[in-house]
Amino acid sequence: MSAPHSAAPAYEVRVAEDPADREACFAVRKDVFVAEQQVPEDIEYDAHDAGAVHVLAVREDGVPLGTGRLLHGASAAAKNGDGDPAVGSLGRLAVTAAARGLGVGAALVRAVEDAARARGLTAVDLHAQTHALGFYQRLGYEAYGPEFPDAGIPHRAMRRAL
Repeated sequence: MSAPHSAAPAYEVRVAEDPADREACFAVRKDVFVAEQQVPEDIEYDAHDAGAVHVLAVREDGVPLGTGRLLHGASAAAKNGDGDPAVGSLGRLAVTAAARGLGVGAALVRAVEDAARARGLTAVDLHAQTHALGFYQRLGYEAYGPEFPDAGIPHRAMRRAL
């Protein structure tokens, strides 16, 4: 007899449309980037946050597990290296320490890609911390260009066609 399993994950990923969800996104980013990775708080939050699509992963009991954001239009074109307005920019992907290894990061990336497709974008670009290159490669992203520092952390640019 096989062990029973649930087809539904113990969390959901949704677009953060209300103020409480957005605050939860920012709280996760503060925990992961500011507290854990020592990114200065004054550079973690930027002018792009206002127009970005934020996604949030939450446990069934409402505890936030992770977040990410999609820049599109002029904001993305300024970040994606070639100025292409059809390429979105995935960023600020963060998963709480307690939720790592549960598939939350991959689910957030897919939610950002879905949001990009819904906006007619043809690809998603990102700046990956070098320790996370394998994670993004498993999700179909390809690295390009040289390594560069961002907030004192080594990064590489990556892209995936949608």
